[in-house]
Amino acid sequence: IKMPGKLFAIVAVENTLKGIFIGDCTEAWEKAADLSRDVHIIYKDKPYKTILGQTPKMYDDIWTAGKVMYKLEPILADGGTLIIYAPHITEISYTHGKIIDKIGYHTRDYFLKRMDKFAGIPRAVIAHSTHVKGIGTFINGVEKPRVNVVLATGISRERCRKVNLGYMNPDQIDIANYENKEEKGILVVHNAGEILHRLSDGHIPTIPDE
Repeated sequence: IKMPGKLFAIVAVENTLKGIFIGDCTEAWEKAADLSRDVHIIYKDKPYKTILGQTPKMYDDIWTAGKVMYKLEPILADGGTLIIYAPHITEISYTHGKIIDKIGYHTRDYFLKRMDKFAGIPRAVIAHSTHVKGIGTFINGVEKPRVNVVLATGISRERCRKVNLGYMNPDQIDIANYENKEEKGILVVHNAGEILHRLSDGHIPTIPDE
């Protein structure tokens, strides 16, 4: 059916309306995307060696809290450490936990170079695994992630080790000890996983050439 179409593209931050664009679908979408780039991304001038992402309570497993890594990886320095701080989380994934226990968290090439071994694993689970682990290399059977991802949650040290992630005891973390230390390369992000962070110079970490 041929009929005219209009798009109402709304840009909001939490409960605050930032813009509404009405009109041709492509034009309205592009204008909303331009505004979103300004209000939905936080830009930093330098990468950080340690980032503590305090996870909101609405993320109830690592399947959802993995967004902390997705949104903060661009500003994490090579060899840096991301701490996903979420004492309330006690499960890797309520839906896919058994599969993740089996395959663990790994870089992209760990899977790509051995896809015959992982042929029966749902691709969405593999994608989640690689997004949480971050980019890195897998050369001659040796995996080298670019950064370290550590869980400070209600998930045990043993299970963290099983799925190839680091562990910290959340009861031994005082967030105040990480606050206000950006000049030392340490950043605390509250409600992490909601807002994308990127470097102001446009640099995006990439997988090194073999």
